[in-house]
Amino acid sequence: MGANFSSCVCDDGDSSSMRPRLGDIPESCVALVLMYLDPPDICKLARLNRAFRDASFADFVWEAKLPLNYKFIMGKALEEDDTTSSVAELGKRDIYARLCKHNLFDNGTKEIRLDKRTGGVCLAISSKALRITGIDDRRYWNHISTEESRFHTVAYLHQIWWLEVEGDIDFQFPEGTYSVYFRLHLGRSSKKLGRRVCKTEHIHGWDMKPVKFQLTTSDGQRAVSHTHLDNPGHWILYHVGNFVSKSSNDLMNIKFSLTQIDCTHTKGGLCVDAVLICNSSDVKKEV
Repeated sequence: MGANFSSCVCDDGDSSSMRPRLGDIPESCVALVLMYLDPPDICKLARLNRAFRDASFADFVWEAKLPLNYKFIMGKALEEDDTTSSVAELGKRDIYARLCKHNLFDNGTKEIRLDKRTGGVCLAISSKALRITGIDDRRYWNHISTEESRFHTVAYLHQIWWLEVEGDIDFQFPEGTYSVYFRLHLGRSSKKLGRRVCKTEHIHGWDMKPVKFQLTTSDGQRAVSHTHLDNPGHWILYHVGNFVSKSSNDLMNIKFSLTQIDCTHTKGGLCVDAVLICNSSDVKKEV
């Protein structure tokens, strides 16, 4: 009886030691699981053990996360890169990581990146890439340096009768719905004794008439909105409108504008930072 009991205990111990562990899961099976997770979760699981780490580098895992036209987007991201790296030399995980950075192109006046979680495309177009009426006359406008802009400079309006800010871009947008925003700020912010302060003496005219935002696309889409600029001292994303891209491989031209051309009064105290074009689900209303 004692011998049989001892044998059973021993057998149970042996069977327990033979049970599969997390590290025993084949790398190919791990990769199949990772393919269904969001990129941040893939990176977290890659720290579990060697199998998960190696599986996290599988090209097919990351190809499913990349936009269909990622080669076009990567071409923009590498436009101002001094290295000799090319898309062909990089793994899909490396390409995804590179595209999630803030990549400048067009002489540093535009930026492209992917949202880390969704892989959605976000473009930013600086004030220096926009056509601004009167921008060369320092009585009306100045380009000022600031740490509050991703481009480190904004266009600041002292005072003007005719406000007109326009821009456009040609781009292959992955399929989806996109939102266009102007990033604006009433007042001129600066730092004093390490604290942020906002000068408001030039702010005027925005409560009298709304500004007009407009966008048009090369395939006939159009949006118009009217909004009063308000909330001095805060950067606001003012929604211009939405458009839909139906093909990732078609070059689409997007035109956008901000105008207030009622010449019965002047307006001033406005900072123009950039125009953002992002997947509609990836944009916050205020930044």
